[in-house]
Amino acid sequence: METRPPFALLLDVDGPIASPVTRAVRPEIISLLLELGASGIPVVFNTGRSDAFIAQQVMEPMIAAGMPDGLRVHAICEKGATWFSFTGAGAGPVHVDRELAVPSEFSDAIRDLVSSYYSDHMFFDETKRAMVSVEQHIEVSNDVYRAIQEHFDAEAMSVMGRLGLGAVRLDHHVPGEDDTVDYRIDPTIISTDIESVRLGKDLGASRACELLHRDGIVPQAWFTMGDSRTDYAMADWLHHNDHEVSHVDVRPEDGVPEKPYEILTAGYLGLGPEVIHDDAGLAFLREWRDEWRDAALAER
Repeated sequence: METRPPFALLLDVDGPIASPVTRAVRPEIISLLLELGASGIPVVFNTGRSDAFIAQQVMEPMIAAGMPDGLRVHAICEKGATWFSFTGAGAGPVHVDRELAVPSEFSDAIRDLVSSYYSDHMFFDETKRAMVSVEQHIEVSNDVYRAIQEHFDAEAMSVMGRLGLGAVRLDHHVPGEDDTVDYRIDPTIISTDIESVRLGKDLGASRACELLHRDGIVPQAWFTMGDSRTDYAMADWLHHNDHEVSHVDVRPEDGVPEKPYEILTAGYLGLGPEVIHDDAGLAFLREWRDEWRDAALAER
């Protein structure tokens, strides 16, 4: 039997849900996610994070807070390379698209590079199954990390070249020995992800629709939410595939691009430009909860 909720949520995790400073999710956000999910609003995470991170920082707090029977949440991780679902009973199997994995010899080389030269500022994320990611230590200031990150990214590009692999970082393309560019070096404000160019938030959006379709759920509209320009790709994919979508940008300091769909920032809620990241994410979750609750009460 098909259900058609008024909207579904497709959420980046770092920034809108988890603090980019502490990496943790505040209890009120967990509570709002549960309240929305329990009321019939599909909640799907679409993140570059690993399944292990989502299990620890999102799933376990949701279960501990009292995840109701019948609620299933989907998590698309590593920008579409892995995915799993969870209920109050815990996590289901983790699915991995092995064709989208970075070669193991490159992963090993980056692990050694970080250990030898960059371990004071960043760590190699051992929980990734398909991507290679390095991340800022919490105790390191972000300004210092961002300066060191430039040097690391350049060395990662060099490693790609030595292995004959083509890579792109922002606008810098270096084709591999077969004259192709198969991998992307993607710097974020707290990490660098090295991944197949086929990965992205658009692939995550596609997987989200597939997972909800298997559940018999076809949302009437979507809200997507992220903190970087690359997060717009999930709203792009939904719009291009004839879904009604609005995108929430919780860190619009990079500039809000022109898009054929609605873009919302904290200003839409009457909040100042200083309200960003999970402060903005919390405000929008609260707004959606209130609107949905008011609409449900009006129908009674």
